[in-house]
Amino acid sequence: MQRRTFVVIASLAGAGFILLVIFMTATGTLKTRHAGTSKSWNQEAIKATYVGTQLKETDKAHSTLVLSYDLENNTDSDYRFDDGPGVVILSRLKADGSLSQQEPIRLSYPVFLPTKQHARLAIEITERFAWPPQEDPAYINKLREFVKQRLAKVGEFVLFDQANHAQVTLPDAWQDLQEAAGTS
Repeated sequence: MQRRTFVVIASLAGAGFILLVIFMTATGTLKTRHAGTSKSWNQEAIKATYVGTQLKETDKAHSTLVLSYDLENNTDSDYRFDDGPGVVILSRLKADGSLSQQEPIRLSYPVFLPTKQHARLAIEITERFAWPPQEDPAYINKLREFVKQRLAKVGEFVLFDQANHAQVTLPDAWQDLQEAAGTS
């Protein structure tokens, strides 16, 4: 009986030791994971420069506004941006600087940005817009007004790459576009 009791006690002690090791390892992993999520977003890794805006007719009731940017990778790491859950694009509102996700903004295509190089990125916003007939004398003005209204409240767009914890500010150079459109 004593030998059996000794084996049971030794087994329980061994199991307890294994559970203690697992608990300590898991606690360390959780602390590391929590520390990784609380670090700030790297805003210097990638710089964006506005290239241009294009308005495309998607169908008779919808149009897609495409904003293009040149990206510059200032790091020693490659970046890949795909339209999916790891990349989030938000609008920063002019009024108070808050971030908004009221409308769906997506990447036009996947982007590979090698270390210390440039690549082109385009974002798309699709909205309801009855495309005017080309014979309409106000055709160009209607297109410009749609773009102006769509971007009126937006200060800039911000892309968050969750995998690399990088934040890319997509600047608002379309203000110059609106002023130029108003003078022509």
